[in-house]
Amino acid sequence: MDTIPDLRSWGGADAYLRTCASRAVLDVIANKWVCLVLGALREETMRFGQLRRRLDGITQKMLTKTLRELERDGLVHRAVYPTVPPRVEYRLTELGQNLGRLMTEIRVWAEEHMPEIQEARERYDERAAQDPMPV
Repeated sequence: MDTIPDLRSWGGADAYLRTCASRAVLDVIANKWVCLVLGALREETMRFGQLRRRLDGITQKMLTKTLRELERDGLVHRAVYPTVPPRVEYRLTELGQNLGRLMTEIRVWAEEHMPEIQEARERYDERAAQDPMPV
């Protein structure tokens, strides 16, 4: 059995290596709230309250954490306007728009294939609930 070569020699990151920094990026984008925030912000610039209402089930704490992480990674721009109270708006950066397109495709795929996944889960659960058959 051959060992998979280190792919960095062909121009960069190799997420299959545990020390690769791209894994931190994958950790961010694998989060369901990141996927949904990016999708919501692709539609329009939004304020915190609008986002929270759009993302049913997200807590204030999780939305704050997610937005800060996305801002830190250069995917979301946070604009604060000097009003009383301060108005804060969030929009995707160009990099965020690019990733947002991919995340929208993933969300759409999940919505379209949900019935098939649910059926597969039910079949699996039925098999797992049966007593094992002797070989």
